[in-house]
Amino acid sequence: MIELIQKRLAEYAATNPIEEENALKEIIQEIMLFALWQADFFEVAAFQGGTSLRILHGLPRFSEDIDFILLEPSPTFAWTPYLEKLTETCQEFGIELGVADKARMEQRVKRALIKDTSIANQLNLNFMDIKNGRKLTIKLEIDCDPPAGSGFDYTYLNFPVDFEVCHQDMSSNFALKVHALLCRDYLKGRDWYDFNWYIAQGITPNIQLLQNALIQYGPWQEQALQIDKNWLTAALGEKISSINWPDAAADVERFIKPIEQKSLTLWSERFYLKKLEELNSLK
Repeated sequence: MIELIQKRLAEYAATNPIEEENALKEIIQEIMLFALWQADFFEVAAFQGGTSLRILHGLPRFSEDIDFILLEPSPTFAWTPYLEKLTETCQEFGIELGVADKARMEQRVKRALIKDTSIANQLNLNFMDIKNGRKLTIKLEIDCDPPAGSGFDYTYLNFPVDFEVCHQDMSSNFALKVHALLCRDYLKGRDWYDFNWYIAQGITPNIQLLQNALIQYGPWQEQALQIDKNWLTAALGEKISSINWPDAAADVERFIKPIEQKSLTLWSERFYLKKLEELNSLK
């Protein structure tokens, strides 16, 4: 199994320590998805967020964490049975995980923290320093009370072997990304990178899901909110004018290829208002 991982790592052709670490982390993410499928996790949950865009749709940036939503709300969801299968399956690939269920019953978003110190020591690495005991850390998060209105799809993956993943469709995923852009209480430049990418793919957000999310979890709770293109343009335009764009760009830099990094110097209010115009032109 180590040979399989070594071959997969070579396909990334990493050119520096950050790229090599990101690649190795992504390989572990893919094996974890396979393990969750074996545990029938995708009978109750859907893959969502930036890592799903990366692995399923070719988003050209790496992503740290793995996000999911339940197909049906369930406040009693627990990670424990799935983490047991996750640990067992990863052991078959030579990956000895440290698993910590960080969820509390009252939380809407329940988290688990996965750490690995074993796999890097078994591989021939070109750049990473494996002698300092550095852990590869991946966080799992699942929304146990997601807003109504998502669409779902299924994709087959073939690493480490063939398996199937249930995931949000692109328009629904974009809707929750827009919700994060409008409502997240801290700056995450990767959100804005993904915003650009959706527009380049010609994707528009699932407006009904966005409206439900904004009413359920945004600052518009329980308001008679009616989302349309004009409302969304005004809200996003106001948000764009408030962003510290050099800080946003700095958040993204280590997750993208060197050839893309010069483009981050374009990030500004003017640049993103033009992107907003492009979004408005999409049907």
